[in-house]
Amino acid sequence: MLASGPVSFRRRHPVLLTLIVLGLLVVGLIGGSAVAVWRAAHTDEASRIDRADVILVLGAAQYGGRPSPVFRGRLEHGRLLYRKGFADRILVLGAAKPGDDVTEAEAGARYLREQGVPGGAVDASPVGSSTMESLRGAAAYMRDRDLRSAFLVSDPWHNLRIRRMARDLGIDGYVSATWHSAARSQQTRLAGYSRETFAYLFYRTFRR
Repeated sequence: MLASGPVSFRRRHPVLLTLIVLGLLVVGLIGGSAVAVWRAAHTDEASRIDRADVILVLGAAQYGGRPSPVFRGRLEHGRLLYRKGFADRILVLGAAKPGDDVTEAEAGARYLREQGVPGGAVDASPVGSSTMESLRGAAAYMRDRDLRSAFLVSDPWHNLRIRRMARDLGIDGYVSATWHSAARSQQTRLAGYSRETFAYLFYRTFRR
């Protein structure tokens, strides 16, 4: 009796079939992650969470102590959450880049004070040259002060990854992103979603 088509193909081309299956799995994984990144980007958990212990503003570029437009957008969103009573303090994250005299955290904290946030309500965590390192520094800061929950402020496409990182570090993290910094143009948004899809997969695989 002659073998059926699919059975015959599997017998003659087992390597090709394996590669096809693996390729479909990879495409499905990337596609599923891209959808998850997009959905998280359009989620503002401040719409359902009334209060947290602290607002964590992730750092971005600063120039001689002056926050870049992207960083300023994040800081303004953190200030808005503070003014609306979502938390009593803001912690700005980020170390210095090579050649900088001021850390991102210090530049951001100074900016918030200049914009009227009381000095006692703003602190700086000048730790970390990556998102994960900065969030580790924030987790240590929070443990020392018995703080458990935080609003996480960054650009929208970062939401999925930073929430996962924060929760892996023991922080009850809730995302509330700003759409008024790097997320203004459609081209920038698409690039952000694409880049962050692979960054999220990298984190899930290597935990860094």
